[in-house]
Amino acid sequence: MLQPHEIDLNLLAVFQEVYRERQISNAARRLGLSQSAVSNALARLRRLFGDELFVRTGQGMQPTPFAEGLAEPVGAALAQVALALNTRGGFDPATSTRRFTIAMTDVGEVHFMPALIERCRVAAPFLQISSRRAGGIALKDDMESGRVDLAIGPFEDISEALYQRLLFRQPYVSMLRRGHPLTVGTVDLARFAAAEHLFVDSLESPYDRINDLLEKAGVGASTRFRVPHFTAVPYIIGASDLVVTVPQKLAERAGPPFGLAWITPPLNLPTLQTNMFWHRRYHQDPGNGWLRALVAETFAD
Repeated sequence: MLQPHEIDLNLLAVFQEVYRERQISNAARRLGLSQSAVSNALARLRRLFGDELFVRTGQGMQPTPFAEGLAEPVGAALAQVALALNTRGGFDPATSTRRFTIAMTDVGEVHFMPALIERCRVAAPFLQISSRRAGGIALKDDMESGRVDLAIGPFEDISEALYQRLLFRQPYVSMLRRGHPLTVGTVDLARFAAAEHLFVDSLESPYDRINDLLEKAGVGASTRFRVPHFTAVPYIIGASDLVVTVPQKLAERAGPPFGLAWITPPLNLPTLQTNMFWHRRYHQDPGNGWLRALVAETFAD
C-alpha cells in the first residue's frame, strides 16, 4: 500500500489538472510548466500506480477507469490542502487571479454572463470567469472533478454531493417581433396555434418538455423551422413572423436590442426554476463562497 510520504504532491496536482483539462497543453499552462514536464510527471505516475491513467483520443486525454476512481479522492484531498494553506489569508477578490468555471445552458449565458462580467470587472478586476455547457451526468462528473466550480441553471437529477440554492422561478412566454399580429388584441388558443412557430429542440431538461406540451395543445403541428439552441432565436424572430416560446428572462434580455416583444401563451406551461449548485468539497472554500454570494446578490429574487 502506498503511503502519502512516498508520493510527490506535485505529481497529484499534475494528475488533477490533466483530469480537469483533458489536454496536456492546457494543464501545463494552468500549472505554469512545460508540456514535457507534465508528460514526465504523468510517466512517473503511471509507473507509480501501474496504470496508463490517460489515453490519447480524438477528444483529448481520456482517463482510464482507475483514473476515474482516483480523481474524486485526489481532488478532495487537494482541495482540503488548498483550503488549509489559505485559511489565514482568506480570499481577496480585488487581487485574486483565480479562474472560476461556471456551467450554464446557452440561454443561461445570455442572462448571467453580461452581469457577472460587469460585476467582476469592478469588484474583481483580475479574476477569470469561464462558462461551460454541461448537463446531467457530465455536470455531475465535471463538478466532482473540479472542472466546474459552480453551476447555474434548471438542472435536474443532480448528485447528492452537490449543495444547491434557489435563485428564481420564471414563466415561459412567447416571443415575437414588435408589430406582429399577435401583439394586438386578445390571443386565444386557436389564434395562437394558427400562427407559425419556431421550435427550440433543446435536449437539455426541462426545456425538452415544452415542445411536447405545445404540440399536445395543437401548437406547431405543422412547424417547419427548428433550431437546437436558444442562441440564434432572437436573430430569427426579429427577422420573421415566427413565434417562439422561451423563458421570460431571455425575452426580457433579447427584447430591446432585437426589437422583440413577448406575450403570455394561452395555455398552461410549468414555471422554470433556476438554482445555483456547488460541490460539497468547496462549501467552505473562501473563493467559491465569494462567487456564490456574488451570484446570489446579483440574480436571486
